[in-house]
Amino acid sequence: MIPYGRQNIDKNDIAAVLEVLQSDFLTQGPKVPEFELAVSQYCQVNYAIAANSATSALHIACLALGVTAGDIVWTSPISFVASANCALYCGAKIDFVDVDPHNGLMSVAALEQKLQHAANKQQLPKVIIPVHLAGHSCDMESIAALCQKYQIKIIEDASHAIGSTYKGMPVGHCQYSDICVFSFHPVKIITTAEGGMALTNDTALAAQMQLHRSHGITRDPLDMTEPSHGPWYYQQIELGLNYRLTELQAALGHSQLQRLSQFLAARQQAVTHYQQLLQDLPLQLPTAATDGVSAWHLYIIRLDNPDHRLRVFEALRAAGIGVNVHYIPIHTQPYYQQLGFQWGDFPGAEFFYSKIISLPMYADLTLPMQQKVATALTKAFTACSEQQMTQQDLPA
Repeated sequence: MIPYGRQNIDKNDIAAVLEVLQSDFLTQGPKVPEFELAVSQYCQVNYAIAANSATSALHIACLALGVTAGDIVWTSPISFVASANCALYCGAKIDFVDVDPHNGLMSVAALEQKLQHAANKQQLPKVIIPVHLAGHSCDMESIAALCQKYQIKIIEDASHAIGSTYKGMPVGHCQYSDICVFSFHPVKIITTAEGGMALTNDTALAAQMQLHRSHGITRDPLDMTEPSHGPWYYQQIELGLNYRLTELQAALGHSQLQRLSQFLAARQQAVTHYQQLLQDLPLQLPTAATDGVSAWHLYIIRLDNPDHRLRVFEALRAAGIGVNVHYIPIHTQPYYQQLGFQWGDFPGAEFFYSKIISLPMYADLTLPMQQKVATALTKAFTACSEQQMTQQDLPA
């Protein structure tokens, strides 16, 4: 089976983890801050706060921005459910901004229209969470300009996008956002097995996220309500959580980060091969935004005929190709339908979903593997065409 995504682990990664296993620290030690510093330097941002998942990072980002009951958060319906769940964890209400049906990214036009309507009703969101689908950055400059007009905070869900750039700067720089979140799940660009990170340039937000990821506990005398009792003393000053990344994971992530440019180059080469192999098939190839460089976490094709998707998907799986679909629109999930959402609410997202298949995309994907994918796609489309012609020939 050719999976749609997988990690690349080399001897240096293994050595880095073994070194931690033989050290005095397995949970919290020097490797976590080393990894945080390396990511912050790569992204040219002031602070990076590691967490045990991107979901956790999104949650503490919302908490740091003061999201609570009575607040409203907007995100994209084309994402994993975590992009919306993080607001619900805080007791807030969630809503969605429709996407551009050609690329699945948050539509600036839809956002502007929705903001105008919300302002008239005095129901503006506190936070907006754009999602950089597949590693392609949203139009953050335009989104930030709209949010500034209405005094709305921004969390970039860049779970797919470490290594991406936008307007010449690394995604994660937070030039157009308050906080940016990365994921280090095994299918992402680099991995810590499970893990995530929240980045910010704001000192107060960084301090809040550090508190929330570790039980709300501080050892800083300046933050305490009374003089310290001694070197052992700590205080819980917030209701925090245990969202900490381990030393083992941080060591793996730091080692992986050293090969980020290698991973990005391999993914870009795979994109070039797909463009050559698939150009004559009845599908639309993904295109990254012109104002940035994508990390190409996913390679999402759109079929010309959505009626063929199930048959094509099943044919590829039967051929040993682990295709997937990213994503089922969040608002159509049963839990969110219980909150009042329904099919038809966000037609751009639903149209995009109806046509998409994610092809294999990872650093170790070889040209012969991609040729196998192209051959299987060609056979599947041929079978769909023959079936369609047979049905047309049947008597009415």
